[in-house]
Amino acid sequence: MLRIEHLTKTYGDKKAVDDLSLHIAPGEIYGFIGHNGAGKTTTLRSAVGIQRFDSGEIYINGTSILQDPLTCKRQMAYIPDNPDLYEFMTGIQYLNFIADIFGVSAEDRQNRIRDYADRFALTADLAQPIAAYSHGMKQKLAIISAWVHDPRLILMDEPFVGLDPSAAFLLKEMMRELCDKGGAIFFSTHVLEVAEKLCDKIAIIKQGRLIRSGTMEEVKGDESLEDVFLELEAEQ
Repeated sequence: MLRIEHLTKTYGDKKAVDDLSLHIAPGEIYGFIGHNGAGKTTTLRSAVGIQRFDSGEIYINGTSILQDPLTCKRQMAYIPDNPDLYEFMTGIQYLNFIADIFGVSAEDRQNRIRDYADRFALTADLAQPIAAYSHGMKQKLAIISAWVHDPRLILMDEPFVGLDPSAAFLLKEMMRELCDKGGAIFFSTHVLEVAEKLCDKIAIIKQGRLIRSGTMEEVKGDESLEDVFLELEAEQ
């Protein structure tokens, strides 16, 4: 579904991402962890086609993000760590705007918006301007906008930040539902307990380089993911 091959991105003298290769297959929830500045956001932004990179290739369902970005972007959604929404719009205007971009039919968008807004208890607020939303409400709206066009691949940068416990639980359910239908999720997180319980596979990045990846069992063995992460971070 998502194949990253030898991705390298440099800022000045610093390699933000250094020869990174990962493969996220259909049906997988793939977690991406590392300290601040490790290269997670740069990788995600490169994968969705909004960050230029120096070398390597990225394929979405077999299509190069460099050669055919529009075909790639039609199949996926991206939620950044701090979603910048059009605050002059109301919530429903924004969701319809996203649905228009992706060509979602009137019936499908109505059903999906109703379903997800009800689940996130956001229905009553959709008529309000986004400028009046709290951070958590904006995060919920960004999540709904990502799911509204039924993408095959969703990439998220710290998606649980700002969500209350019930919303976080609901997002985890939605992630698993999408993957059970053959989709894939690639997301970064600092919440290691969530990653350990939720992810099928995990990748740990340090100073732009991949230092461990595989199934959760392969990565952590008999230890906790937190213990493994701290051990790897401590190594020079």
